Amino acid sequence: MEGILSDLTSLRDLMSHHGLFSTGMLLILGYFLGKLMARIHLPEITGYIIAGLILGDAVLGIIHHEMSESLQIVTDVALGLIALTIGGEFSMSKLKRMGNEVVIITAAQILLTLFAVTMALWVFKLPMPFALMLGAIATATAPAATVAIVQSLRAHGPFIDRLYGIVALDDAGAVIIFGIVFAVVSGILTGDAAAVHGAGAAGGSGVILGAFREILLSILIGGAAGWIIHTLARKKNHTGELMIISLGWIFLLTAISMSFHLSPLLSNMAAGMVLINLSPRNHRIFRNLEPLTPPIYALFFAIAGTELNPAIFFKGDILILGLIFILARAFGKILGVWGGAIMAKSKTNIRKYLGFCMLPQAGVAIGLVLMIQASPMIATLGPAQKDIITMMVNIILLSVFFNELTGPPISRIAIIKALDTEVS
Repeated sequence: MEGILSDLTSLRDLMSHHGLFSTGMLLILGYFLGKLMARIHLPEITGYIIAGLILGDAVLGIIHHEMSESLQIVTDVALGLIALTIGGEFSMSKLKRMGNEVVIITAAQILLTLFAVTMALWVFKLPMPFALMLGAIATATAPAATVAIVQSLRAHGPFIDRLYGIVALDDAGAVIIFGIVFAVVSGILTGDAAAVHGAGAAGGSGVILGAFREILLSILIGGAAGWIIHTLARKKNHTGELMIISLGWIFLLTAISMSFHLSPLLSNMAAGMVLINLSPRNHRIFRNLEPLTPPIYALFFAIAGTELNPAIFFKGDILILGLIFILARAFGKILGVWGGAIMAKSKTNIRKYLGFCMLPQAGVAIGLVLMIQASPMIATLGPAQKDIITMMVNIILLSVFFNELTGPPISRIAIIKALDTEVS
């Protein structure tokens, strides 16, 4: 028996070095687990995430962290397509119908989530500066799960329009809130003479201006790319040509955004928004890209699953603060949407169900907490404060693990109930 196990381990180590083997395993196991999840009325993407968890270092170790990093291009492409799809829902006619409703609901849930998470963690003895940073990170919502569920249900209508709008604005709002909070907290934590004499304030202003600059430039280059795609594609009728042009520019736009430290999510959203508003014929661009999305989405969620590690559940302080973070964030998102929908005089199904679609959390949250970890500010902190930063990373990973497994099923149920109410 030991010999067989040794041979299997050697085979695993040999094959795990091949990117195609890893990709194939993720797709095949993801497919079967996705079908299994569908049989028990859960979203297929939950199966993809579990497939990644099983194949990753946490369980079988077939796909190592280094290998999942080499598959980063799949994640980048998936995020580009997801963002473009969301942007494509932002036609001016829809925005006029929605009016200020989406802005009010988005602002309400972001601010209440920031407040709820910050105060809950502070009450449980996490120092206020760190609680504030986690509160800002909590405002981010993962658009990928929402888009995948909506597309799998082939759902349309006023509820979906508002859901897409809020999810899209949420990322921009999260970046702004995080930039402001991080600027303030950096000044508090460094607490050096430069901050006292105003240099720290100037540095904080730089962070805030940097956040706005990132958003503005991301939107500008995305809009330019959308216009270029429209110009090149408007006289093309062949499906293959449209797909080549569209994908090429999505790849270029995503790469340029990442290279210049801009937001590929915002830039691709802007491209989609420009496309859909320049001509109704550009709907065909989105339709042509749809056949590519199932395998890319499957890989995207499976790769995310490889990064998860359930072992962090068993660390006492992280478990307690992580659960508080998860509960407070859910409270802020659900109650924030409900309150914002009342202020905006939204329909009953939006008040009751849309907040439950805001629970999934993934890449943006991880990116923001890792940005803190990589910040020059860390060098000025003492050992105890650095330990808190490490704890923050684990809290976010725990939250992502929980919300990526439970968020999609909850979102799917909420969308179905909201649509049933809408029809009736």
